[in-house]
Amino acid sequence: MSEQEFGFDIVVVGGGINGAGIARDAAGRGLKVLLVEKDDLAAHTSSASTKLIHGGLRYLEHYDFLLVRHALQEREVLLRAAPHIIWPLRFILPHHQDLRPRWLIRLGLFLYDYIGGRKLLPKSHGVTLSEHPSGEALKPVFTHAFEYSDCWVQDARLVVLNVMDAAARGCEVRVRTECTDLIRENHGWTVKLHDHLTGDSTEVRARTVVNASGPWVEKTLDLDEAHDAKHGVRLVKGSHIVVPKLFEHPYTYIFQNADNRILFAVPYENDFTLLGTTDVEVEAEPGTTDIETSEVEYICNAVGEYFKTPVTPDQVVWTYSGVRPLYDDASENASKVTRDYKLDLDKRGGAPVLSVYGGKITTFRKLAEQAVDMLLPELNISATAWTGPTHLPGGDIPNANFEHFLGLTQQRFRWLDDTVLKDWARNYGTRIDHLVGDSTDMQALGHHFGGTLYEAEVRYLVEREWARTAEDILWRRSKKGLHCPDGTEVALDAWLAEHYDFSRKLPPDALN
Repeated sequence: MSEQEFGFDIVVVGGGINGAGIARDAAGRGLKVLLVEKDDLAAHTSSASTKLIHGGLRYLEHYDFLLVRHALQEREVLLRAAPHIIWPLRFILPHHQDLRPRWLIRLGLFLYDYIGGRKLLPKSHGVTLSEHPSGEALKPVFTHAFEYSDCWVQDARLVVLNVMDAAARGCEVRVRTECTDLIRENHGWTVKLHDHLTGDSTEVRARTVVNASGPWVEKTLDLDEAHDAKHGVRLVKGSHIVVPKLFEHPYTYIFQNADNRILFAVPYENDFTLLGTTDVEVEAEPGTTDIETSEVEYICNAVGEYFKTPVTPDQVVWTYSGVRPLYDDASENASKVTRDYKLDLDKRGGAPVLSVYGGKITTFRKLAEQAVDMLLPELNISATAWTGPTHLPGGDIPNANFEHFLGLTQQRFRWLDDTVLKDWARNYGTRIDHLVGDSTDMQALGHHFGGTLYEAEVRYLVEREWARTAEDILWRRSKKGLHCPDGTEVALDAWLAEHYDFSRKLPPDALN
């Protein structure tokens, strides 16, 4: 097969955060890239995180100093790149006298403050809970705590923004398109694909393949009959619950537990608190795993050790679970398995395939940069890394000052309901103009589905962000499913079926 016969330099299999990041990086370096995802973008692991951009304070205990350092450095990079969907949080770590001693926590936080070259966020310090707003919700036995910084991220939107930027730089994107076969040929690949929306089966030719299919990484490798996998993956389920707001202040809690795990209690979507996560090894098909009753009880009991008011399973309004594809480092305990990543490049026959094992959302950009660096020599191409100083779509906010941007936006669109405006500013940043369009009043935004969801946003998400179902819109591109009235999901799916025929011709994915 001659070089001229290849339609793509790289086919990326998997539309989670790692696949999205690799596709963006490669497209920005001038490579011809195809990204395929069998479901929706961020449909699985990448939308099921605790939604934190963080160094991983607990990883210091496992001596993952390099991972923590890289993650803390990336925290600063990402905060500048997407200040609309990423913002600082202050965490409260109550001291539990029966667990880690105070001196050990102080030492860990000292390292956390300085090994990553912190510049944008305030450093840690001790607090007296009787004098701090966070103390009100806690049991009186907890008298002291530590306060430190990390960041929040709208995780599924981070994936989508990477794919949008990839597409804007020439990447072809196909959602609901499954890779059904990988055929290794002389110096390249034939990749067979099946579009679940149209029913069409096609094939493309590519010089390299990136296997970024997360929990399905080994299953994708099995499509290549000649593969010889060198590494394993451990599937560890993490589950979260959402309950009505448990406290009024803006601080996030990090709770130590007797089993050496930690849980977070995060202010969520204005009216709720997010609690999690669990670590449960699974062997079932990754996309079929839901939260178990025992996990709900575990989370409730664990946070109940700290909160004055008990948290009970009947308070739960929503749950989600995701399977982390952790690189198998032979740890006995799932909680101790490294969250670092492993990139495995198989170059046999001059047909390279790069498989991604493990990783965490905070370090996706560095992972992507390293992955593309590994592939360039195989493609005989030289191109410089570029994503570090480059903002994501909607993130070109001067000085990364979101509050100033919000104030200017409120002045520009005085007619726009303030709750809708704040929601759109947070989700879309400077791209809010694409949603508003020529509208000058609320009626011009079209059908109102409930809450803050209007037709203008739905059309934007379908035509610019590859949303195809109500679930894509209500539970991934946004969390409006928590705020819209009962029946919204059914009504929205009916509206989509009436206005778009995804089985025939997809709406344009032109991103400008």
